[in-house]
Amino acid sequence: MESESEETVMDQRGEEVAGSSTAEDSATLESNVAVSSDELPAALEALLMVADQPLSPLALAQITGHPQPEVEAAVSKLRADYAGEANGPRRGFELREVGGGWRIYAAAQWDGLVRSMLHDDSPQRLSQQALETLSVVAYKQPVTRSQVSAVRAVNVDSVMRTLIARGLIDEHSNDPETGAIFYQTTPLLLEYLGIESLEELPPLSPLLSDGREGFGDVEA
Repeated sequence: MESESEETVMDQRGEEVAGSSTAEDSATLESNVAVSSDELPAALEALLMVADQPLSPLALAQITGHPQPEVEAAVSKLRADYAGEANGPRRGFELREVGGGWRIYAAAQWDGLVRSMLHDDSPQRLSQQALETLSVVAYKQPVTRSQVSAVRAVNVDSVMRTLIARGLIDEHSNDPETGAIFYQTTPLLLEYLGIESLEELPPLSPLLSDGREGFGDVEA
């Protein structure tokens, strides 16, 4: 089997993916700044504008010192405002719920424009081989390295190590008989894809086999 080299992972804005703390980690942060109910929308907007990861309603509630239901209502109003649903103009950015939290992104309709500006400064993205490996894990998880290798017909050890180092996949469990490690995708992948759950992944083409036939026969 051929071996594949490590690649650099980039997000939709051309920034290098690196391991990051989860939104729940942010929940441990508490502010000493008093935020009134009238100031809450602006305070939430300021936090979401600078966040480098999705912030959960719990994290936002603890940081601002307001009840979670009040925070969720304020976030909902901000999302509607950005989308032009409050009799105002549609903004060039939007508030998305991804990976269990909220984060501000460039509006989908301007993705191409933003990419064109960042293109010249963007480091190398994932190779086709690495993307295929990540896709196998995403659609068939939990899955072992040998099972991924069997699907791709190449040695994926190097690429799997890269995906783990970049925080896109991690260990799920161990096979009780062989001890083989099963892998799964992480919330970070959902964040960079801009989706809430794996159920939002596009379906495999109905004209192609989903690869399940004989997959259970592959040794872990």
